[in-house]
Amino acid sequence: MMREYVVDFLKDFDYPEEASKELIEAYDTLIGDEYCKNELDRLIKLYEENKDLDYGVIFKSTPEMEKKCGVHHYKSELLVFICYSKHLKELYVAERIDESIWFNSMLDLKYKLFECKAVKNMWGSFVAWWFPGFFNLTRFALGRLQFETCKYDQKDYTKDGKTVKTGDTVIGVHIPRTLTPLDKPSYDKAFDMAREFFKDKLGDTPMAFTCCSWLLYPDNLDILPEKSNVRRFMLEFDIINQYDDKPGQYADMWRLFDMDYTGNFDDYPEDSSLRRAFKAHLKNGGKTGEGYGIFFA
Repeated sequence: MMREYVVDFLKDFDYPEEASKELIEAYDTLIGDEYCKNELDRLIKLYEENKDLDYGVIFKSTPEMEKKCGVHHYKSELLVFICYSKHLKELYVAERIDESIWFNSMLDLKYKLFECKAVKNMWGSFVAWWFPGFFNLTRFALGRLQFETCKYDQKDYTKDGKTVKTGDTVIGVHIPRTLTPLDKPSYDKAFDMAREFFKDKLGDTPMAFTCCSWLLYPDNLDILPEKSNVRRFMLEFDIINQYDDKPGQYADMWRLFDMDYTGNFDDYPEDSSLRRAFKAHLKNGGKTGEGYGIFFA
């Protein structure tokens, strides 16, 4: 039954034919090996018994499965979460959460599939550690953005008579790479959806939205053109903190260039204006990092 579910999931989410073929072959290899099948069954059972399990057990198990049957852990980790999506839909029904939010949230598996192919030249996911928030029902995709409640860990912030204090509950914002524009109409709609979604938990009052991302790094304002969607999104927030990458680290540049840093900026592609601008910035000694932003809505 689970194999049928995986096949249908790949069809329903319109995975590329090549990716679907490789993932189904990987799944068949896993269940064709006694050790790997037992491990996969165990991992699925753990989630069905407790959505708040220690998800680290997955990342301890999949390298051992790779040794046993040769399925790369990038593939098996993605497959584990695809299997988990079946029970997650049942949890959505139990919690009376609209199925469209489940579907939109599960699209993140596909976004990460494409990133893995671009960066690692493999269908799978090399950032599966990111997925648990969706599966323990703390993170939700609402329109163009993703949101989760979290504890505010910065200094007290006040604006226009509203204050958020350290330890208060705020709404964390995440920006998936959907290959669609991050334009103002789409993110305004997403913020409206988030206010509606979280009002039962946080009340129908102005909510504090926070975001920590490489896209909000203050130096980006020197790089991005005036009409840039990313620049406009940045300016929605007050950037109250920044975290600088160490020289040579460039932790998030793979998100922009679809490749790990090789030690030579000349290796970075220049096939978009954004890539050309960041490449020139880096070659001229420019810094990268993350910015922490906040605003009330």
